[in-house]
Amino acid sequence: MTSLATASRARLWLNPALRASASRQPDPDFGVDAISEAQQRFARFAPLLANLFPELGAEGRIESPLLPLSDDERHALYGDLPGNFYIKADHALPIAGSIKARGGIHEVLELAEKVAGEHNLLDTGDYTTLASDAARAVFSQYSISVGSTGNLGMSIGIMASALGFTARVHMSSDAKEWKKARLRARGVEVIEHAGDYAAAVASGRDSAANDPKAFFVDDENSRSLFLGYAAAIYHLQEQLRQADIEVGPHAPLFAYLPCGVGGAPAGIASSLKAAFGDDAHCFFVEPVAAACFLTRMQHPSRPGISVYDVGLDKRTDADGLAVPAASELAYEQMRNVLSGVLTVEDETLFADVYRVHQSMGIRLEPSAAAAISGPRMLLSTTEGQRYLRTHGLDGDVAQATHLLWTTGGLFVPDDAFEGFLERGRQAV
Repeated sequence: MTSLATASRARLWLNPALRASASRQPDPDFGVDAISEAQQRFARFAPLLANLFPELGAEGRIESPLLPLSDDERHALYGDLPGNFYIKADHALPIAGSIKARGGIHEVLELAEKVAGEHNLLDTGDYTTLASDAARAVFSQYSISVGSTGNLGMSIGIMASALGFTARVHMSSDAKEWKKARLRARGVEVIEHAGDYAAAVASGRDSAANDPKAFFVDDENSRSLFLGYAAAIYHLQEQLRQADIEVGPHAPLFAYLPCGVGGAPAGIASSLKAAFGDDAHCFFVEPVAAACFLTRMQHPSRPGISVYDVGLDKRTDADGLAVPAASELAYEQMRNVLSGVLTVEDETLFADVYRVHQSMGIRLEPSAAAAISGPRMLLSTTEGQRYLRTHGLDGDVAQATHLLWTTGGLFVPDDAFEGFLERGRQAV
């Protein structure tokens, strides 16, 4: 097996352990019923969320649009590549401005529901009462902390603070200053660490370990986060129906999911496979130097392996993906489900930030732009063509739907975004 240490370049790796849906034993802790439970929790809290965050609208839904690429937009990004192309615009999600709004907010809501139940705050069943002074007084006795490179910290910190919890975010050296400033402006305590993502997570976990009123959101091992991401499938299915998008044996769905530690893309991929079975083909996309999920997938007998162990340095300006080791929970859920992993050079990420902005007027952060490379590598590489032939799809590419899951960018400051554009302009 070729290790990433000797193949540190942009590439498409195909998963030899991929199994057909019928041959896999579903895990009930992460199955359809569990995903439905997460969706029901979002629905119960929707009136409260609408009150706390007017930007969600009257329905209080944490959802993003599905954006079709016009012929001109498709040509600007993909030339004459066949198929139908859509952006799932989680870069525009309210509150946190990234996909992390899904999982992070879900876990805070689950913790709030637990505390509220223990203190008899939900006897009437009216969740809007959790914004009352009495509820905030209870929540203020508890803390919620998380370790993050940025986006999950914004999601957890902003939601926890809005409910009255003491919110603490342990941030790694990769975290951007503007994300720290945004958190502090919302009353969140930001604890800075000189080390990487794994060190920030470990510090946060240790600091909460001996306090019964301290909750730690463990991005490396959280079922609640995973299910919060997976619940995206319900609105996505509505959107696909409204757009008359068929998914079937001769109309495959290819999803391209930027990957850091792996929890968010694994949750999304899990729900896509639950909904569409073998007609959904899920690919994670990582920076070449921080390809932690690919490293884990290539070494199935080495739990905890990091990119450092295979000679990579994790240096990337895609801060949301700057993670040294994959979530073992995500790996276990994905090892027989994931179609493959793509790795992308930083300059390609910035070039795609520029191309997307020029052609569509959309502002992405580099991490989110990872998704844009997916169709090129599937349709234009030897490995991609092998995948299509192996799965009997080489005759169906014109009917395929390519889903580009853009994961962050809404709150990037203007000066930072101008820097992205200039670097991308030079890279094109």
